[in-house]
Amino acid sequence: MSEPRARRAAVTGIGVIAPNGTSTETFWKSTQEGVSVLDRITREGCEHLPLRVAGEVRDFEPADAVEERFLVQTDRFTHFAMAAADLALEDARLGRADTGEEPFSVGVVTAAGSGGGEFGQRELQQLWGKGSRFVGPYQSIAWFYAASTGQISIRRGFKGPCSVVAADEAGGLDALAHAARAVRRGTDLIVAGSTEAPLAPYSMVCQLGYEELSTVEDPAHAYRPFTDGACGFVPAEGGAMVVVEEEYSARERDVRVRAYLAGHAATFTGASRWDRSGEGLAQAIRAALDEAGCAPEEIDVVFADALGVPEADRAEALAIADALGSHGKRVPVTAPKTGTGRGYCAAPVLDAAAAVLAMEHGLIPPTPNVFDVCHDLDVVTVRARAAELRTALVLSRGLMGSNSALVLRHGAVDAS
Repeated sequence: MSEPRARRAAVTGIGVIAPNGTSTETFWKSTQEGVSVLDRITREGCEHLPLRVAGEVRDFEPADAVEERFLVQTDRFTHFAMAAADLALEDARLGRADTGEEPFSVGVVTAAGSGGGEFGQRELQQLWGKGSRFVGPYQSIAWFYAASTGQISIRRGFKGPCSVVAADEAGGLDALAHAARAVRRGTDLIVAGSTEAPLAPYSMVCQLGYEELSTVEDPAHAYRPFTDGACGFVPAEGGAMVVVEEEYSARERDVRVRAYLAGHAATFTGASRWDRSGEGLAQAIRAALDEAGCAPEEIDVVFADALGVPEADRAEALAIADALGSHGKRVPVTAPKTGTGRGYCAAPVLDAAAAVLAMEHGLIPPTPNVFDVCHDLDVVTVRARAAELRTALVLSRGLMGSNSALVLRHGAVDAS
């Protein structure tokens, strides 16, 4: 009797709503060209705040993507999530009819850090300005960090395993890992990812307590990791969702496997303890490689966390060298987020989407606004670099101390 075949988690669909593109195609075009869309914040009520630069999604009209009955009960971050999920499902050739027949075989996993700040601020203003009778019932759910998971599953009728990851920025990668494990354990398909909308005045005031936040007013100099001019990060909104599907199920549907979620690991080193984050990140890398059955020299590109804080950048460079050995000094490193901003939990999911696209196109995107690298890393700058890419490593750290590493393999690798 033959052994049952192992279930493999494959990415079959990608949906992106980002500052540099509200579709996967426009996102990749801007990313591979190294376009920076960082600019002065234009949101009403933010003019007097010391945070001046961010990555805004300016070409997105929620009403064009989401039905009115869902719009009125959800925040901007969930609007992004529902729109990105639709794009990912469409990319995977899964319409409502295709997934509706087996609702218990489809789940949703998201991660969120900021929650529904814009919705919450509006309702609180109503409360204090007009009274409790002017506060709507949806205030109780729209702000909640699990709102996107709930609304995607309700709207699409998905009744499989649903969850939300709370692990600060690194939770974006952890959400993808949870999706992969659910698929390996028997779920047919998971919609996974993260979107954020942290640019409402209320949310921005909360962020001002982060010492790592950049308050530089020049967009070209506000977020420059791995350089002598590193002065912190700038926030961003938007994000990405992906369809994670059992490999053979995808092939039976004659849908291409874009990538495999091959290995993941996470550690914790404490809030803003950047001197310790290097050791924790290195351990996460080694464990992710081990789960993927991947040797260090097989990594063809690293999508860096790139916080933009000198001590944190130094720790990340040391972690890459520690975990990858001598290969760590030769492997190309990139951080496309320097052109869009660091979208908290959404940032590493956008990096994962970019990594899949980079492997498909054989092109490592550059790191916008970064030229004078001061660490012993081969950071790709100025323009994209052509390369044969079979395996990518995506890294993420959170301000509260989480570290995460994800190994992705090209969809054409080990396809048999």
